[in-house]
Order: sequence, then structure tokens, then C-alpha cells
Amino acid sequence: MKRGKIKIAFKTLGCKLNFSESSEIGRALTEKGYEIIPPEENADYYIIHSCTVTSLAEKKARQAARHFKKNNPNAKVGIMGCYVQLRAEELEALPEIDFTANNETKYHLPEILEGVYETAPSPTMSYHSAYSLNDRTRSFLKVQDGCDYRCTYCAVSAARGKSRSDTIDHVLHEAQQIIKEGVKEIVLTGVNVGDFGRGNRETLYDLLRALEQLKGITRLRLSSIEPNLLEHRIIDLVAASKVIMPHFHIPLQSGSDEVLQKMRRRYNTELFHEKTTYIKQQIPHACIAADVITGFPGESDAHFETTCRFIKRLPLSYLHVFTYSDRPDTPALKIMPKVPPATKQQRSKQLHTLSNQLQMDFYRSHKGDRRTALFEEAKGEYLYGWTDNYIRIKTSAPDISPNTIHRVSIGEVDSEGVAECTPTPLVEDIRY
Repeated sequence: MKRGKIKIAFKTLGCKLNFSESSEIGRALTEKGYEIIPPEENADYYIIHSCTVTSLAEKKARQAARHFKKNNPNAKVGIMGCYVQLRAEELEALPEIDFTANNETKYHLPEILEGVYETAPSPTMSYHSAYSLNDRTRSFLKVQDGCDYRCTYCAVSAARGKSRSDTIDHVLHEAQQIIKEGVKEIVLTGVNVGDFGRGNRETLYDLLRALEQLKGITRLRLSSIEPNLLEHRIIDLVAASKVIMPHFHIPLQSGSDEVLQKMRRRYNTELFHEKTTYIKQQIPHACIAADVITGFPGESDAHFETTCRFIKRLPLSYLHVFTYSDRPDTPALKIMPKVPPATKQQRSKQLHTLSNQLQMDFYRSHKGDRRTALFEEAKGEYLYGWTDNYIRIKTSAPDISPNTIHRVSIGEVDSEGVAECTPTPLVEDIRY
């Protein structure tokens, strides 16, 4: 039965994987006759795709639910995803939440809204493919889900289940659908992307090689990849590729081997240093980002200073800084002593300052360089985009349209941390 007048709004929090899945679920609802609208508009249903990486992420989900119910009391508000997977009863007890769906049952959202699907807890999780089409210039393509690592601070492995992957053949099919929609850049995403193919006798390297040869593909970007899974042959492939962007996002978490051991990470600082150094040797213009957690239990002033010194030794372009928060049912709960909130806040501020300096240095080091860039959106008098090596750029040049690729000359960095650029004529057929 067609339900074109029933409006649904998604509020997606957290990782790129959530965004790809929200888009996939939204398309399924559209096929059932529902209308998907922005969350700022009045909807019949508001669906919050939740994250459980930090307590702040969970707080944002609850705040969103209260906001939607307050602004539109007659609407139904639901939460789905990782938060539900771990603590459904906690959420279902909140008066502003009308229904929940965990990481398995969220793919049955049409049936849940119909009231014909029982949202019982799922002991196991299947693999569900997904890709986003909300942004006409970039698509997040899910290739892997779950994680077999058991880092002591992380609840995601419990929320997402065991590591499992799509097949190369199916990923190629999904990528072809994205290309047909006119999307210029595909970002491969997952919980542990470097683990792709395990169990299928396939590898991430095999997938990248296959995607690189796909007709019509212009830009391919990797999301976060564990340093122990980032093989030299993958780096070499990126170095030689005209399609795979020279941009690496590698979780560091700490620059102290003692802290890394307590986190139960699968590498040490020596390996991390070797991988990032090798990237810069092979791809001097590459952008390298790192995740860092500050305030992990037992992190002393000496540990933190060791982390800062180590980061300054690395060829990093910017940081993603996360302030540690205890997650229920994780081993880190029992690790003592806890770092005081004020100390965590001060360390986080220091790392953000360091990240800003790293990014400014990276941008300025490329002043005068000619890179390829995908322009994405217009704001005021400027059109904004990203270079292949992830420099945020802007131009006021006429005759430049969103979703077009140009050669650009990198200029000065403005007060907002955006590099001005001078574009050259359209180069849609370019392979980098």
C-alpha cells in the first residue's frame, strides 16, 4: 500500500558506516511509499541512528529524541543501531522513545513501522550491504562490518558482532550503481576495513585492485584502517594509482607502548612509525590522519607527554581526538586509576591545538602545488571542495560547478583553515 504522505526523518550519528546504512534503509522505506525528509522538517516518524563509541555519542542520541518529541509531540520517535544493540531496555524506558531497532532488526524497519515485526534481541548478526546516496558528490560504500578485536576500551565489537565482509563481486556491483548516479567519489567504509575478505579468501588489496579497474570510477578513498593491517603492497598500490586517493586514516590511540598494551591494541609505536614513514617515502604528498584517545585509565602525565612527543615525530597531517569515557561491560572499566575529568579536558585541548598546527603545516607545505580537486558545495561567494590528498579548498572563480573535478593550484590558507585555490578547466576524464 502506498504511503507517500507518511514522512520519515533520519538523524544519523557516529561513523560513516551508520550514514551508509541510514541511506540504504531510507531507500527501502521509499520503495514502500514513505517520504524521506530532512530532520529539521515536521515528520510523522523521527529515526535516530545511534552511536555508542563514547558516552557523549549516547547523550546526543537521547538529546535528539527529546528534541524531536518536544517539537513534534504527535510524531513517533525511534532509535536504532549500536546503542540499542547494547542497552535497549535503558532506551525503551525513556518516555520520548516510542520504538527501538538493534543492528539486525533495523533492516526490518518497514515491518517495524507496520507493527508486524517483533524486535526481539538478535543473538547473531548477518551481513547487510549498504551505500549512501544522500550526498551527490561522495558515497560511503560499506564493505565490511563487525570486529574480532577486543580492545579494552571499545564496545563496538559487542555492538556490531563478529567481523564479516561483502564479496568483491557484490561490492563491484554496488559501486557500479553508485557510479550510475553520477557520484564522483566512493569512500570504502566498515568497522575494521583492513579485515575485509577474511573468511572469503579475499583481501582488501584484491578489492582495491578490482575497484581501480572499474569503468567510470574517478575517485576512491579508504576510511580508517588499522596499522597492523595496512600492508606495504596496499601503500604501493595507492602510490601507483590514478584512482585511489593518497589519504590514510590510521588509528594510533596512544604514543605510549605501555598504554597501547593496556588498550590491547595489536601494534606498538615502532610499527606505527614504520608504516607512516613508509607512506611518506612512497607518497610524499599523502595526507595521514590518526585517531588519539586521551585520558585512558592509568594514562599518567609521563604517558601523555610521550604520546605528544611521538606524534611530533610522525609525518601526520591532522588528528581525530577522542576523550576517553568508560563504556559499560568493557575491561577498561576495571583499569585504575581513572584520569580526572579536568585533566582529560586539558589533554584533549592540547591535542586539538597540536592537530590544528599539524594541519596548518600540511596545508602550507603544499602551497603552489597543483592537485586535483572535487568541488562539492557552494556557500556564499565560494565553492568548496577537497583535493585528492584531503586539503580543504575554496574558490570564487566563475563557471565552477559542484560535483566537478578540476586541477587546482593551492594558495594561502585563510583564518578558517581553508586553502584558497585557482582552478583550471574541467578535467572530468582525468585519472589521477
